[in-house]
Amino acid sequence: MRVGLRIDVDTYRGTRRGVPRLLAILEQHGIHGSFFFTVGPDNMGRHLSRLLRPAFLVKMLRSKAASLYGWDILLRGTIWPGPVIGEKLGDVIREAERAGHEIGYHAFDHHAWQTKIEKMDAAAVRRSLARGIGALTKIIGRAPDCSATAGWKTTDDVLREKDRFPFRYHSDCRGDRIFRPLLGYRELSVVQVPVTLPTYDEAVNTDQCTAETFFSDILSLLDPDGLNVFTIHAEAEGIVLADAFDEFLTSAATRGIDFGPLSALIPDAEELPGLPIVRKEIPGREGWVACQEETVSR
Repeated sequence: MRVGLRIDVDTYRGTRRGVPRLLAILEQHGIHGSFFFTVGPDNMGRHLSRLLRPAFLVKMLRSKAASLYGWDILLRGTIWPGPVIGEKLGDVIREAERAGHEIGYHAFDHHAWQTKIEKMDAAAVRRSLARGIGALTKIIGRAPDCSATAGWKTTDDVLREKDRFPFRYHSDCRGDRIFRPLLGYRELSVVQVPVTLPTYDEAVNTDQCTAETFFSDILSLLDPDGLNVFTIHAEAEGIVLADAFDEFLTSAATRGIDFGPLSALIPDAEELPGLPIVRKEIPGREGWVACQEETVSR
């Protein structure tokens, strides 16, 4: 069974501490994945203002965010400006590429994208993408050929603007099959490889999963006949959950599960379904995320 391994890197701490640990674990298991990097300022601590929302407060408490992510993440960019990740930790990003992993674009300012994307017009989206993709291009010496929007926050303007760049694929939404996005009657050229499985923070914020059962639950959710794409975070599986993630990979190997980069899942055939991307809410995550619509165009 093949499983696409997507690694999101959202913060300075995740890049500095989580990525090197994940590189060591993945090398030990002979696995390559797709790393999606945030390259601009780390302002993730500004999410603390959302504690005024009951749903977000409950999520923070249930996921034990302070112990999982660390106070340096939770306060980053609040009292003082957040560090620019790509400028300070470019060597870490280059090391991931030297190790043979797929390197993709995640965000320039992760916090700003998640909180402001609904109000950004096409010009603002274009500026943000150009700034972030330009920074990552400078770091790795070439334009990245894949991307995954922060927080699965994707709009029609985002899809249109990303289609201007030389990407091979995007992973901007949740779903169950690889497809080409439809905007009205227009089918975009770059395919989407959706995430099919819940993330750790989503799963532990439901009544069906605990921190102790998460990885075994993921194994039980794998579909032997369908698409499987699993997202981990450098801030979680690369630090506090690193040992548990290592054990998960060992257990998966005994079951014949083969992890790899998302590009390895894309079929050679060009006859992929055209599907709209819509906003939905999913268990364990606050607010909407971009999701694949089920209606097939052909």
